[in-house]
Amino acid sequence: MHPSTISRRRLIGTLACGCAALPAAMFVAPEAAARMPKTELGPDAALAKLKEGNAAFVKGGACIPAGGARIAPLAAGQAPFAVVVGCSDSRVPPELVFDAGLGELFIVRVAGNTVDRSALGSVEYAVAALGVPLVVVLGHEGCGAVEAAVKIATQKATYPGAIGDMVKPIVPAVLKAKAGGGDLMANSIRANVVETVGHLRRSGKTLGEPLQAGKLKIVGGVYDLATGAVNFVA
Repeated sequence: MHPSTISRRRLIGTLACGCAALPAAMFVAPEAAARMPKTELGPDAALAKLKEGNAAFVKGGACIPAGGARIAPLAAGQAPFAVVVGCSDSRVPPELVFDAGLGELFIVRVAGNTVDRSALGSVEYAVAALGVPLVVVLGHEGCGAVEAAVKIATQKATYPGAIGDMVKPIVPAVLKAKAGGGDLMANSIRANVVETVGHLRRSGKTLGEPLQAGKLKIVGGVYDLATGAVNFVA
């Protein structure tokens, strides 16, 4: 086998595993956070619970049916039918929201469902290397990252560490929503989805060429936390 072939396969394998998103952050005042319910589990108990959940998953008893018979074939490769660019919020797991199983969705998650260079590379990989024909940008009601951006735009709020940098890309969407009037939070969530969809559509030829050829669609939706319904908005 030619060395370049080996290198390409290793690169694709590395990219396939490189889709980790930034962790979610809480955008609430300290006094509000103190009133929020907390888990009663300690670190060891939490780890044990994770292990139990994984064992159930392997046996096919988890929410998404699995078991060795379903897991093993995916070791040879993946063929997802959609990319979901979603928020890290624990209440919006794309596999459950869209009733999808292993190998069906290629997921990129970051608080605020924005797309930086790494996230864009993940989306481009899914489209170019895996042949995914659909990209969905999935926002949701009550998004903490959007709320933080709203506070930056309206109250000149600041956030520690990398949180502020993570939220800044959402601020232009908030300013557009603010100019339009109405419910600023709800309209900002929708505008942020629309902005991200537009960013992906304009990102370059890797996505642009299949878009123009009709081989790819990039759409947006907002998930309703109360009903579980997704309202497609772009």
